[in-house]
Amino acid sequence: MATVHLRIGDLVWGKLGRYPPWPGKIVSPPKDLKKPSGKKCFFVKFFGTEDHAWIKVEQLKPYHPHKEDMIKINKGKRFQQAVDAVEEFLKKARGREQASHNSAEENSKSNSDDKTKSSSAEARGRKNSTSTLKSSQAGESDDLSPKKRGRPPKDEKPGSSLEPISKRLKIFEEDTGSTSIQAADSTAVNGSITPTDKRIGFLGLGLMGSGIVANLLKMGHIVMVWNRTAEKCDLFIQEGARLGRTPAEVVSMCDVTFSCVSDPKAAKDLVLGPSGVLQGIRPGKCYVEMSTVDPDTVAELSQVITSRGGRFLEAPVSGSQQLSNDGMLVILAAGDRSLYEDCSSCFQAMGKTSFFLGEVGNAAKMMLILNMVHGSFMATIAEGLTLAQVTGQSQTTFLDILSHGQMASTFLDQKCQNVLQGNFKPDYYLKHIQKDLRLAIAMGDSVNHPTPMAAAANEVYKRAKALDQSDNDMSAVYRAYIH
Repeated sequence: MATVHLRIGDLVWGKLGRYPPWPGKIVSPPKDLKKPSGKKCFFVKFFGTEDHAWIKVEQLKPYHPHKEDMIKINKGKRFQQAVDAVEEFLKKARGREQASHNSAEENSKSNSDDKTKSSSAEARGRKNSTSTLKSSQAGESDDLSPKKRGRPPKDEKPGSSLEPISKRLKIFEEDTGSTSIQAADSTAVNGSITPTDKRIGFLGLGLMGSGIVANLLKMGHIVMVWNRTAEKCDLFIQEGARLGRTPAEVVSMCDVTFSCVSDPKAAKDLVLGPSGVLQGIRPGKCYVEMSTVDPDTVAELSQVITSRGGRFLEAPVSGSQQLSNDGMLVILAAGDRSLYEDCSSCFQAMGKTSFFLGEVGNAAKMMLILNMVHGSFMATIAEGLTLAQVTGQSQTTFLDILSHGQMASTFLDQKCQNVLQGNFKPDYYLKHIQKDLRLAIAMGDSVNHPTPMAAAANEVYKRAKALDQSDNDMSAVYRAYIH
């Protein structure tokens, strides 16, 4: 691999930990900030934020050669704002360069005129008196004044250091009344947030819950965990979490308790069952339901929690195991607005953004609609791949064409690669997406709204489940078409 030489002033992509590469500029560090010992690193000021950090040289890439690739893999709003800030910086730099070039031309022209005048003065001097020669030289000196040499006025700076363009908006209000906490404000660049001093409980360490808890711990939160299969807690205990013996104990010992389980029945059993959440609830205790459930279930849970003086928030998550591990989930919240704000550092640790959608039930509805679309889309992709195969078309070429069109996405690429490689390791369980489709269809029925596409997709997933694909990734719906 060719060695890339970097220096102060270079634009770069800097990567720190599990966060995506971010555009920045290598700058001189503050005098009182010592350089870390060990590996070679540079001090980077990031665009679109006020963050900065020492970045190891192997985690840096030159900006221009890698710009296109980085833009393809990062689609977030804050990321795009950061790239726009770089382009604005470059535009201003080009403007200064052009101004400098024009100034140099003007200076060159001025000097040429001066030389002509000087030659004329010398010619006249040979004919005139010494006093006349001195007068001519004085005139030449006047022509070489700073203004005519193209120098900028004293208050005009020829260049300035990188000025970060930072919105630093933690709350974004839309016309719809929804609110978004932008996690990228502090985590997407350097991974540093100020964790809440509240004690956090977490119930359920499945595909999503495990990644969420890992990120809460990484960001310095105090966490107590519980899982139905206790062995799953061991890894997190080693990382500093405390172990709760029952859901009731976790709730009683913690200020805010999150739960993330498989379905409505599991969510209700966790709250209402023996040694359940409800037994630990007392005035002031907070409960955040992150499971994907139907609106009726979340309304029931809210009612029983608040009847005991507790505070309730629903906050289902959109994403996958990989996005959970990467701290890049999208959180949809509804219910107690003040509790939503109290959970800000937790949501920043586990996700790239979160939305507050108003009253209890709205988040459940939105989550089911999103997963209905995801599930139907995956079934359609599987249908297209199998149709390509049986008509003698290359599935790889089919994927390449999709990836270069308007449907291109990380989701599309990952799921199609699963199919082509025959690798259906779960990133989002097939049984769970089928459950979400079923709940979305029922929600449509409750308001007399047709959902024929979702209903058709649901039947395909049910066939895949009958083929023993429940615990595989949702992309295993492909197998329903080839058996």
